[in-house]
Amino acid sequence: MRIAMEIELKDIPGQLLGALGPIADLGGNIISIAHQRDRRTPRGTIPIKITIELPEKHLDELIARWHERGITVMQKGEERLKESVFLILIGHIVHTDLKSTIDAVDSTGFAEVVDLTLMMPGIDEESSAGITIKATGKKEMERAIEILEQEAKKKGLLMIKPLEGF
Repeated sequence: MRIAMEIELKDIPGQLLGALGPIADLGGNIISIAHQRDRRTPRGTIPIKITIELPEKHLDELIARWHERGITVMQKGEERLKESVFLILIGHIVHTDLKSTIDAVDSTGFAEVVDLTLMMPGIDEESSAGITIKATGKKEMERAIEILEQEAKKKGLLMIKPLEGF
């Protein structure tokens, strides 16, 4: 069976290897893995998104082995972030702390920035960013957009939303 999961690792050496070993031991195969060490959950752990193929009879054993190693399974099976929207920000995006802009959305727990494209024509010129946000549902997406709008306004950035939908 193919299953997508989100796990959380402590930021100590060997944690990722410790998570991957049991997959191979149980006859599984890694399809994809997203690991961004510089991102943190509110608990200070590193979120890892992983898709694996594993005989269904071994799934509970894999989770038990991860639990023994201090690895937390936050989501399994279903796609958690169902809604998606593309927005554009224009202004001095980098100079107004791009990280805090992204963190305002990511820290909600129900939405996150999943893609970012940045264009910077010159150090003193305004830049533009295309941002894709995913959220758990329509209401959560509306709230995430409101949060991003507040951040943009506070930082003097122009935010362009889609004409339809949100």
